[in-house]
Amino acid sequence: MTNVLLSASHLSVRFGGVLAVNKVSFDVRQGEVFTLIGPNGAGKTTVFNLISRIYSPTEGTLTYAGHDLFKQPAHAIAKLGIARTFQNIELFEHASVLHNLLVGQHTKRSNAGLLGLCKEMLFTPSVRAAELAARERVEHIIDLLDLQHYRDTMVAGLPYGVRKVVEMARALCTDPKLLLLDEPSSGLNVEETEDMAFWIKDIQQELGITVLMVEHDMSLVNKVSDRVLAMSQGAALAMGTPREVQTHPAVIEAYLGSIDDVSSLRRSAP
Repeated sequence: MTNVLLSASHLSVRFGGVLAVNKVSFDVRQGEVFTLIGPNGAGKTTVFNLISRIYSPTEGTLTYAGHDLFKQPAHAIAKLGIARTFQNIELFEHASVLHNLLVGQHTKRSNAGLLGLCKEMLFTPSVRAAELAARERVEHIIDLLDLQHYRDTMVAGLPYGVRKVVEMARALCTDPKLLLLDEPSSGLNVEETEDMAFWIKDIQQELGITVLMVEHDMSLVNKVSDRVLAMSQGAALAMGTPREVQTHPAVIEAYLGSIDDVSSLRRSAP
């Protein structure tokens, strides 16, 4: 895995007098699971917001598949092949799982303008073919993530853990090359976190999608991550395999608060 899909160089973001991200650089290679870790306030989600074009940088560059992301408007990010989940689940609660996933597929449709509107209204053969292809893709994602039982269930009636999977499924329905997962295990129990690790590996291995993840649960990080970047107070501390990063003295001190915890962290590393 040597092909770089996403390259960040000297990213910095300042909010007034607060330097939320301070000259952070990293590359995400095609086909890997790359994880950002660090204590609250480390700047991890701010990096995600830069990639999603919610924020603009104070300085630095961000390149994705040959595109300068900072020259792209926020609404163009999905069409470039980047999808995202959020810490707080964002779904249409009074729609079924199926209809939530179809929304993801419709971001790929490009029937813009008057002609496209007329085709949609007349339900022409090309529109019917696109609709069938969208439904086939959605059904494949439903099968992959074992959501068949919930296919026609309203999202508002689903358990929290299932809703997390549905949000990830909807992101996958945009056919991304890069999937941003913002704390996918947040609010999940141990069993649900185990399932989440399974889904992430399937997304990487079966769908061939590159994953960039922000995560606090180190058991999940260890199970799915190829490489890890540890951050603290907006700056990068260490990058490498989960074991290399978790046993780095600077990471121990920032993440656990004491250099004396090195031995216990080593036992948790793979």
